[in-house]
Amino acid sequence: MKLAISPEQQELRESVRRFLTDRAPLPRVRELMETETGLDLDVWRHAAGQLGLMGIAIGEEYGGSGFSFAEQALICEELGAALFTGPYLASAVFAANALLACSDEGAKHDLLPPIASGETIATLAFTEDDGSWEPGAIRLSATKNGHGWSLDGHKSFVLDGYLAGLVLVVARTDDGLSLFAVDAGAPGLTRTVLPTLDQTRKLARCEFASVAARLIGSPGDGTAILNRVLDVGAIALAAEQLGGAQRALDTVVAYAKVRHQFGRPIGSFQAIKHRCADLLLEVESLRSAVAYAAAAVAEDSPEVPVLAALVKALGSDVYFHVAAENIQMHGGIGFTWEHDAHLYFKRAKSSELFLGDPGYHRERLATRLGI
Repeated sequence: MKLAISPEQQELRESVRRFLTDRAPLPRVRELMETETGLDLDVWRHAAGQLGLMGIAIGEEYGGSGFSFAEQALICEELGAALFTGPYLASAVFAANALLACSDEGAKHDLLPPIASGETIATLAFTEDDGSWEPGAIRLSATKNGHGWSLDGHKSFVLDGYLAGLVLVVARTDDGLSLFAVDAGAPGLTRTVLPTLDQTRKLARCEFASVAARLIGSPGDGTAILNRVLDVGAIALAAEQLGGAQRALDTVVAYAKVRHQFGRPIGSFQAIKHRCADLLLEVESLRSAVAYAAAAVAEDSPEVPVLAALVKALGSDVYFHVAAENIQMHGGIGFTWEHDAHLYFKRAKSSELFLGDPGYHRERLATRLGI
């Protein structure tokens, strides 16, 4: 398994970092997080058309670039560091991987090319009002109606569900969970923006009232598809957490060098030095775990289910700890709205809960290891 970053991957990372620094700096993030969608359409189109970020892990036969998840994880890391507000995780990770995991070649050829080009923003709707991430908790029903299908029920906490043009829905049928595609403008579909702690990440509630839907694959395929997507999504989210944790650590180290007390930088005090060293160790441990998990996805390793639970639990713990220490070591200024530390703290908390908290994933890890 190849873990070292190649020169081409490093160039990709630096290109994405430069792009985000120029086109999506934190002042722009603050502007976008006040909007309903959090989307800068020009930035999205440039990221898709010029950099090819949306289709990087989609095969060339489906309109993508044909790279692997290892490259996509690097992109997620940089997006997490920049607190990117666009629907990358929803469209390029969750929705794209749901389609890639299905056996429906017709759906792949129809739906993946516009996702890869950025023309279509897609999302995956699976959680409901109880907030459970377990596939067994899904209650939204799909009914065969003549030659088509009809959906009735609701989905909640749908990532970027308000702005997506394509909603992939996991619903319950007589044959088990199945995956359906719904056009955002379909009659009977109502979408509502949900208030969130982290304003940089948009969530929505979707209500379905006899909404016409296209079956993806065969009835009963949904459980296997969803399990795969949740594992890949957890690793992508851990990569985002790594990027955010690294940026928070960089911020506090830079502050410790310029903030003076008693005539010397606070970074020269042993207590601050030891705390920063501990944070560095945590971040580097997470980096190693994410790199291994991303390589496992790229090589379709059977270890992916175990690694997904492991890195999501670790990423949540590390990011939240670093973000909290960033605020603490900044002192009073770190608690203010004007300072960016609180933005990373809120993203760390929302990412900790999204797809399940560390306790949930440790339990999944134990179950998957047969403990």
